[in-house]
Amino acid sequence: MTKDLLQLRAEGLYCPAGDFWVDPWRPVARAVITHAHADHARPGMGSYLAASEGLELLQLRVGADARIEPVAYGEPRRFGAAEVSLHPAGHIRGSSQVRIAVGDEVWVVSGDFKRQPDPTCSPFEVVRCDALITEATFAYPVYRWPPTEQVAEEIRNWWQRCADRGATALLLCYALGKAQRLLAELGRLTDDVVLLHGAMAGLTDLYRDAGVAMAPTEAVGDKRGAELAGRLVLAPPSAFGSPWMRRFDKVETAFASGWMQVRGHRRRRGHDRGFVLSDHADWFDLLRTVEESGARRVLATHGQQEVLARRLTELGVEASVLCTQYGDED
Repeated sequence: MTKDLLQLRAEGLYCPAGDFWVDPWRPVARAVITHAHADHARPGMGSYLAASEGLELLQLRVGADARIEPVAYGEPRRFGAAEVSLHPAGHIRGSSQVRIAVGDEVWVVSGDFKRQPDPTCSPFEVVRCDALITEATFAYPVYRWPPTEQVAEEIRNWWQRCADRGATALLLCYALGKAQRLLAELGRLTDDVVLLHGAMAGLTDLYRDAGVAMAPTEAVGDKRGAELAGRLVLAPPSAFGSPWMRRFDKVETAFASGWMQVRGHRRRRGHDRGFVLSDHADWFDLLRTVEESGARRVLATHGQQEVLARRLTELGVEASVLCTQYGDED
């Protein structure tokens, strides 16, 4: 990528024309951030540019004293010879695609994105470009997401069956984005209170303070045993198998993730149920997004990037792999 608009360096993706970095993994002077997940937003940067919608989440991630310039979606900023604007990625609240224009050439860094509806964040926006850097987390044809409403109904029914048996329904999901999306979907189906692991409570408060409608919640706190029977509890995957689990007398566990599309993943994780719900694009939306972007060149990163690049090449798109340090959590 030595002659490209974006270059891969030790610190991350660098734009020489604008002297800035996109989601750098080492400290730099100026960072443009796609979203507030830890693998994309790291503390220690001289300054940050990010979408206004996710400002509070980014402050929580990188520190309240960090120099953050919030910008509205679509509002351009000029850095040297580069014009930069952020556009909704639909991944979590405040998630963005980064559009970079230098002269007549336009590149887009998708960050993590999804095309399914999500009431907790702005919907994905197709951005036309010459070159697209896209995630490839679920770049296999087996990954095709069911309707979110269907998954929410399945979770509500499972919760009721657990309650009928006097068991706690413990649903594991990622604390930022996935938990709030689940609460928003469940809020359309029930007014029952959902209990939250402490790692999720503050993040959920930020979403609620921003006006996102969700099911009512309260912290698990010191509740134990019979106090938790029949309740739905959301917790991060790291809680599973930890001493925190000792509070439950009778519990069924489930995991909400795109990885649950493949039954073997659920067996290996040791859960009773798996619910297919992802905050990333599935295989078909990855291909659709490339086509709708009009990109003549695609760089696939993190996940099944080789598979996606190979398929795009078969379709006549100039595609290759870009190795970055972003993760594949879902």
